[in-house]
Formats: sequence, structure tokens, C-alpha cells
Amino acid sequence: MQEHEQQRHGPGGFNRRDFLKGSSAAVAATAIVTAEQEALAQKKGSAPVQGPGKVDVTLTVNGKQHKLSVEPRTTLLDALRDQLNLTGCKDDFDTTSCSGSDTIIIDGKAVYASTRLAIEVQGQQIQTVESLRNGNNIDEVLSGFVKHDAMQCGFCTPGFVMATRAFLNQKPKATLKEIQDGLGGNICRCGTYKGITACALEIVKGGA
Repeated sequence: MQEHEQQRHGPGGFNRRDFLKGSSAAVAATAIVTAEQEALAQKKGSAPVQGPGKVDVTLTVNGKQHKLSVEPRTTLLDALRDQLNLTGCKDDFDTTSCSGSDTIIIDGKAVYASTRLAIEVQGQQIQTVESLRNGNNIDEVLSGFVKHDAMQCGFCTPGFVMATRAFLNQKPKATLKEIQDGLGGNICRCGTYKGITACALEIVKGGA
């Protein structure tokens, strides 16, 4: 009988029934704490919980307002590509590391569009690579990339263009070292760094 009890409870005297009871208690406690946290958040005037269905958002992209209906989990990258057809920022999540190909500018700063939810960037100024050309008016970063052959396959190019534009806006008199450090968040698997930095340096010197 003692041997049977040991087998039923296991070497540590802990059986499946005890485990399930403990798990149920833990789940119940978590639910209570979560409910209390939500009630406290609402009491303090925090933003209400949204979802899981779609919600209406308004995004300001390239100077224009766009009203969209998105799931709360929708990234800004997906909203730009799938709903606004702004496909300059690329999705490279099937690779082992991010190249920064989804770089855009939000309120003057270079940001990965995949790291922001569409619902959290309402009221902010979003700029994509499409904004750097208006008819025959082409941003000097775009023309500089062409001039210095910084394109190669072109997949990561829009992200590098936006990162370069954002960096030069903040540091128009940057040195080569500062440019290299400032663009360190983007990766070019074609190895066009020389052309990219040449483009940035030429703009800094006012020769582009």
C-alpha cells in the first residue's frame, strides 16, 4: 500500500490532482488581479482596452490624414503596405535579422514601422519614402543614391534612404564617422555602404 501511494504521488509526494488544484488556483488568482488592474486603469482615466475586433484609427501619412479600420494588433508597417498601398517600406521578417528596410520617419525620427502599432501612432507625423518625390521634385538623398550607385538589389534601399534623410535632418554637418554610426541600424546585404556614405557626405558638403 505504501509503495502504491508513493507511485501515485510520485517521489516528491505531489500527484496530478494536487497539480491541477494548484493550477486552477493560479489561473483564478491571475484573473482576479487582471480584472482589478483593468478597473484601476479605467478609474485613473487610462485608455480603454481595445479589441479584439477592428477599431477606427486616423493616421497622418505624408501630410494627409487617412481613416482606417484595423485590428489593435496591426503594425504600422502592415497598415501602410496593405491598406494605404505605400509599399516602399519592406517586410523582411522571413529573414534571420532585420535589415531596417521598413524604416520610416515619425515626428522627425527614424523608426522601424514594424515596431509600432497603427493604433499608437495616431496624431503623429508619419513620413514614408514615397514623400521624397513629388513629380519632378526629387529629394537629394534619392538622387544621391542613384549617382553613387547605392541601390544594388534595391530591397533595403528605401529604408536606408529614410534613415539617411532623418539623420541628415538632425545632423546636417555630420562627419563620416557620425554618418556610419548614425546609419548603424540599417543593414545592406549587397554591401553598398560606400555609395551610401558617399551620398551622405556629398550632401553634407553641399555638392549633391
